[in-house]
Amino acid sequence: MSVRLDHGKDELDEVHEINVTPFIDVILVLLIIFMIAAPLATVDISVDLPSSTAEPQPRPDKPLYLTVKPDLSLAVGDTPIARGQLSAALEQTTHGDRQTRIFLRADKVVPYGELMEVMNLLRAAGFLKIALVGVEKTS
Repeated sequence: MSVRLDHGKDELDEVHEINVTPFIDVILVLLIIFMIAAPLATVDISVDLPSSTAEPQPRPDKPLYLTVKPDLSLAVGDTPIARGQLSAALEQTTHGDRQTRIFLRADKVVPYGELMEVMNLLRAAGFLKIALVGVEKTS
């Protein structure tokens, strides 16, 4: 069974309009593909944090260094301390001044999670001014 839609004409008239329905379908498919692919395009990049090309900042006359050694032990200045004694050692070294900037330096092999744990210990002790120390890269 067939139906004739041209009502008796044997010739088809030329249509001078663009059928935009296929274009809209293509655009919607592309939109969905980009919506799915965009979050996947952000990948983790391995970074080498210890070196920096930033302008050196002026240091205080006697900076207070907190060092995380490769074996994950801590040292305030040149004095080794236990993690449980960090708050007391900083309190004694800074004479109770919690606005003192702590210069945190860590060996390159120290895991990032361990560095964050030390920063959390500093924050829990009330020392919020923390500066990360890196090797100055000369070009």
